[in-house]
Parts: sequence; C-alpha cells; structure tokens
Amino acid sequence: MHSLDVARWQFGITTVYHFLFVPLSIGLSFLVAGMQTAWVRTGHPRWYQLTRLYGQLFLINIALGVVTGIVQEFQLGMNWSAYSRFVGDVFGAPLALESLAAFFLESTFIGLWIFGWDRLPRRIHLATIWIAAFGSLLSAYFILAANSWMQHPVGYRINPATGRAQMTDVVAVFTNKVALITLVHTLAGAFLAAGALVAAVALWRLMRGTGGADDSPAMRTGIRLGSWVTLASGAALAITGDTQGKIMTDVQPMKMAAAEALYHTASPAPFSILTVGSLDGSHPILSLELPRLLSFLATGNFSGRVQGIDDLQAQYQQLYGPGSYTPSIPVTYWTFRLMVGVGMLAVVTAAWALYATRRGRTPSSRWLLRATLVTPLLPLLGSAFGWIFTEMGRQPWIVFGQLRTADGVSPGVSTGEVITSLTLFTLLYVALAVIETRLLLRYARAPLTSPAPPGTPAPDEPPLAFAY
Repeated sequence: MHSLDVARWQFGITTVYHFLFVPLSIGLSFLVAGMQTAWVRTGHPRWYQLTRLYGQLFLINIALGVVTGIVQEFQLGMNWSAYSRFVGDVFGAPLALESLAAFFLESTFIGLWIFGWDRLPRRIHLATIWIAAFGSLLSAYFILAANSWMQHPVGYRINPATGRAQMTDVVAVFTNKVALITLVHTLAGAFLAAGALVAAVALWRLMRGTGGADDSPAMRTGIRLGSWVTLASGAALAITGDTQGKIMTDVQPMKMAAAEALYHTASPAPFSILTVGSLDGSHPILSLELPRLLSFLATGNFSGRVQGIDDLQAQYQQLYGPGSYTPSIPVTYWTFRLMVGVGMLAVVTAAWALYATRRGRTPSSRWLLRATLVTPLLPLLGSAFGWIFTEMGRQPWIVFGQLRTADGVSPGVSTGEVITSLTLFTLLYVALAVIETRLLLRYARAPLTSPAPPGTPAPDEPPLAFAY
C-alpha cells in the first residue's frame, strides 16, 4: 500500500469524524439560544429546563468538536505538506480569520455563558449565547470558503517562480458561489441534526416517563420544537440542494455525471433511484429511473443536456493531459443517494412524532421508541455521506484543475509513518466516541431543574460546565 492511499484514508476518517460534531454544534447553539430567549421573554420554567438540558448536550458536543478539529488541521502538515505549500497563500486568510476571529469569539462567549448563570443580568447572559451561536456560524463560513476554493478556484494566480497559488482577489474568494450555497446548505443540515436530537431526546424521555409528571410539559414543547425544526430543515435542504446541484454541474460537471453514473451524454437525462448490477449500464439487473429528473436537477430544464462521463473524460484529457479524470463511480453514486435517503428518514420520524403526540397524546408504539434511538444519527450520517460525495467526486483533483491529489501528499513521509499516525488517531477517536456517548446519555437522562426564585443569591463558587 502506498503512503498516498493511507494518507487519504486518514484524512477521510478524521474529517468525517470531526464533522459529526459540527452540525450539532451549529444547530444546537441557535436552538439553545432560542430556548433561552423564550424563557427570558415568558419566564415559563419549561423553557429554562429545556435550555439547561440541551445546553449541557451542546457543551459536551462542542468540547469534543474542538479536540477533533485540532487533530484534523494537525495532519495537514504531516501528510499533505505539498498541498499545504500550494494553497497556503490562499488558505491563510480564511483559516486565520476562522482561528483569530470566529473561534475566539465563539469560545469567549461560550465561557461567559457557562459561568454567567446567576451572575450576569439575564439579557446580557442571553446575548452571550447568541454571540457564540453567530461565532459558530462565522467559523463554518470561513472553513467552507477555504474548501469551496478547492472545488472552484477563484481570485488567484499561479506564481510562475514558485508554482504556488497566490490570492489576487479576497472578495472573489469569500463570495465564491460554491461557498455561498454550501454555507446555506450546511446550515440547513445543522438545523436538521439539532432538531432531530431535540425531538428524539424529548420523545424518549416522554415515552419512558423520565422525570415524572413535571417532565411532561417541557418534553412536549421539546418534541414540537425539534420536530418542526426538522421538517423545515428538510425542506430547506431540498431547496438548497437543488441549487447546489446546478452550481456543481456548472463548475464540476464530472461530479454530477458520476453521481448518476451517466456515461453517455443525454438530453433529456433520467435520474436513477436505484441500480442493481453494473453501474456503467452494460449489465443492469434492476434499474428504477425517473424520466427527465436529472436534466432538471442539473440544468433547471426537464429537457436539458447533461454531459456524460466518457465525453468529459475525453475533454479533460485534451485539457489536462493523459490520465483518468473519473472518480470512483460506486462511491459517488451510492453516497449521493444515501446522503438524501438517511436525511429524509429523520424528517419522516419527526412527522411521525408530531402525529403521535397530537392533542396531548403520549405515544406507546415500540417502533416509534426504537426510531427515536437512531433518529439523531440519521442527519449526521447524511452529512457524512454528503462530504464523502463532495470530496471523492472531485478526484483525482485535490484542487480542481490545478493540483492532483497524488501531487499533494508529503514526499518525505513513509507508508509506515502514516499507518502509525492513522492507528493512533483512530484509537483516539474510538476513545472519544465512547466518552461522547456516555456523556450524552448521562445528561440526556438527567433530571430537569427549575429556575431559582427571584432574589436568590448567586453561589459562592462558579458552576461547573456540566453542573446544574
């Protein structure tokens, strides 16, 4: 096995694992801020209870996200030094802003929120969580701007002396059309993940009777809030995903063709729901297709022309030279469908939860209870499949049209060294997964508390991050 293969596996594992925490961190920060806003405005205890419950889960998630994010950036210098040298002059701006501005803004005000209960005035304390939430969104924007430059390089030139990319237009980099639509799509996915978690935890507590009768009003509110957020986010994902598909067809037509396993240019082009057998269309056992749908997804016209893999391969060979410019078709085909499918299952469960709890009912279906156990995982899996599709569909490029993945790996790192770091990182992530799961389950089951009566003096010692 070549060091390039192991380095790609390591990058994939660390990136996908880290991104399991990102959607929840962004989505929960805004939902917890909304819950606390409702408590400050209404004074109703159930909003305080929801804020403290899901605030604990938010803090656990963001702590693990910070740890895994550091590891992810660390490996760029280890395994991808050639890539880092090539993009460094462009990536310097968004990554520096993410670290020096967004991350410090987010972490500072999260700290004020954690230790500010009963010490800061209510509205000032409320402002800290809102600022932290917008800090998380700003952080995501800078990271996505950097990644989108890899998908669609703009605002740069190649220095002929060094062979490195240099930024020439910072506005073009930050207003990259790929970055703008990806930000909105990612935000919708974050709310889908957060809404599914809120609804699932509340529904599980209601059905299991955790906390007794005092728990019920808050949990019913949590079910409805989380379920409606999940439904709205699912609709937003469909709309933004449609726009993203058209932009992807414009800047990376090979990725769209690979998503459908469309080898021959077609007008109109059908969309394959499911294919059993050869994905090149030569020996299909079973194929379910929707006529003209791919043409609409790619061009906005049900009769639009969609370029096929074979034609694009010939064009790229003329443009970039000999070689294969086709990504792994089974990976792109199935991750695209899994991305859509598992995310929409969360939407179905949310609608089921709303129906089962209508008019004050308490559901008793064992199937619904089982569904709540897996529902929080579905949006996260959808996000993971989406990023696998995004990165694998760009292959063989690490920077589309400019730098191949094979040319970005560190030249002085041996296969054994990469295997060693991959093994250590994987073991670390397994340990972190166990810690994360145990903490989330512990605090998801914890009893709810009511706000202290007005005029109650603040405790002598500052509260711990995970203390009520």
